Amino acid sequence: MMIFLFILAVLVPLGFIVMALWNNILVPVLHISIINFWQALGIFLLCKLLFGGFPGGWRGRHSRGGEHGWWRKEMYKKWETMTPEERQQFQQNWKSRCGKWKTDVEETKNTAGAE
Repeated sequence: MMIFLFILAVLVPLGFIVMALWNNILVPVLHISIINFWQALGIFLLCKLLFGGFPGGWRGRHSRGGEHGWWRKEMYKKWETMTPEERQQFQQNWKSRCGKWKTDVEETKNTAGAE
């Protein structure tokens, strides 16, 4: 019973907050329809599902840095065990992967400016 009351005490204000934000911001700016409380709760639930806001959800660990923190630590360990030559080769490898994009962007800017 306490859990139900807690959920109700959280969802009701959130529904009204979403509804107020939608109706006071999006309606005048984008000229869309106003929504009611139940639609606001539906939008809130949809956003939570899509953007992974539920603890333990498909994005729950990622949004709090759990998985990314693990990856960063592993890469740091790997970097620390590399020789200076291996580090330089690693950096060149990543520059060749990411540098092509940067070069393509610069070429696009140069050709756009020449026209």
